[in-house]
This record gives sequence, structure tokens and C-alpha cells, in this order.
Amino acid sequence: MLNVHQTSIRLACRVVGISPSVYRYQPDKCRDDPVIAALQEHAEKYPAYGFGKLFKVLRRKGKSWNHKRVYRVYCELKLNFRRKGKKRLPNRNPAPLAVPEAMNQCWSMDFMCDSLHCGHRFRTFNVIDDFNREILAIEVDLSLPAQRVIRVLERIIAWRGMPQKLRMDNGPEFISLALADWAEHNRVQLEHIKPGKPTQNSYIERFNRTYRTEILDMYLFKSLREVREITDNWMNEYNEERPHDSLGDITSWVYLASKKQGGNSIFKWN
Repeated sequence: MLNVHQTSIRLACRVVGISPSVYRYQPDKCRDDPVIAALQEHAEKYPAYGFGKLFKVLRRKGKSWNHKRVYRVYCELKLNFRRKGKKRLPNRNPAPLAVPEAMNQCWSMDFMCDSLHCGHRFRTFNVIDDFNREILAIEVDLSLPAQRVIRVLERIIAWRGMPQKLRMDNGPEFISLALADWAEHNRVQLEHIKPGKPTQNSYIERFNRTYRTEILDMYLFKSLREVREITDNWMNEYNEERPHDSLGDITSWVYLASKKQGGNSIFKWN
């Protein structure tokens, strides 16, 4: 830059109110390379995560970068998602959903549906433990009748233990006589939400949205086998690696392990 007025740099900086060191500052372009590499690596591994969850994953990996610096690099890499506007409805004061004090006190379950590339529709039967938001099962098939639901529940019980209560909507599989007889035989309480009140089953509804965003809407499936393989891998990541805001930004399994180590006898396996 030419000095037209033949003025010293020190005098010019004094006039404009900056120090000479600020004038001579040259940013280190390589300084953010580690941040860029870490963000790109984890954004590729977790393509549906936003900045908040990516930053928590980096912190869990031992990275101590300032969140403002990480967010600046995050935006420069154009990783920030475009958020859709939401219509806010008036608060209707819904009844609060109780948080279980131990595992197996209450499981939530629900069905979802999607389609393969060929157009064939398939369903998923999702079961989570409300206590630590852990995925217990995601069963995938073209048809999932009540007897299949019972088999999935018995498979979970074989390694997890018997639940005290099951929360669900009023789908035909959930109000079937077969499931009612099974629940009565095993002394399991069935809690059906009110029709048209999905907020009364908020834990599974929130999980369904995550599963829809990160798996069902993310991939174009060619076969049921592909759906099951991708879902199984995602289940392990969800339980082992995904930080949950409601659990204090730790994973489902870490939360469960921390409660077991607390010495509380209610966390023993049945």
C-alpha cells in the first residue's frame, strides 16, 4: 500500500486509533487446520448433527477449543443447517410427563413407516427405555402384527429384564387381545395415551423424529436388509456415542453406568 502523504506508519496508526501491531497483523491461515480436520471428520461421521452436538462430541474427545472459534470455522465450512420456520401454537398446558427413577420402570413404543426404492412400504417397531433414552429395539419388516410385537418384547426382556409399564398409542396392534393377554400374564401395565394426544408419549415421539431425520430421510433404501444394517449401526452410535441434552450431555449407556456405580440396587438386572 503506497503512503501518499509521506506519513509514518506509527503516526497514521495514532490518527486512526489503532496500534502498529494491529496494522501489521497477518492471520495464521494454518492455525485452524486442526479444527477444520476435526469438524470435517465428525460431520462426515454424524451428518445429521448440528453445531451443538458436534461441539459436545469434540469436547468429549478432549478438544478444548473455544466454542466461538469452533463455530466460526463451522460456518466457514458451510456446515450450518438451514432451519425451517415453525408455527408456534398457544400453550395449552399439557400434563407433565413423569421421568422414571430407574430403568425398566417405563418403556415407550411406537410404529413408523417408510418405503424402499422400489416403492414397497415397510414398517419399524421402535422401543426405548424412558429412563436413559436407550434404544432397546427397532424391528424392521413389511408387516408387524401383534404377535410379532410380543416376540420383540420377549427378546428384549431376555437380556434387559421385565418392564413395569409400557406406554403406547391406540394402534390396532397395541389394543389387540393378544397383547393384553400377554401383559396380564406377565403383570405388565399397558398405558395407552389419549387419542390425538401424541405429547403424552413425548419420549418416543422425539426419538421418532431423530430416527426419521438421521436414517429414514437420509438414505434411499434398496432392500429391507439394507435398512436393518444401517439401523443397527445407528442404534449402537445412538446408545454409545450420541450426547443427550436431557441426560446432561452424556450418552445413554454412560448415564446408565453412572447410576449403577452409584450403588442403587434398583439398577440390578432382573
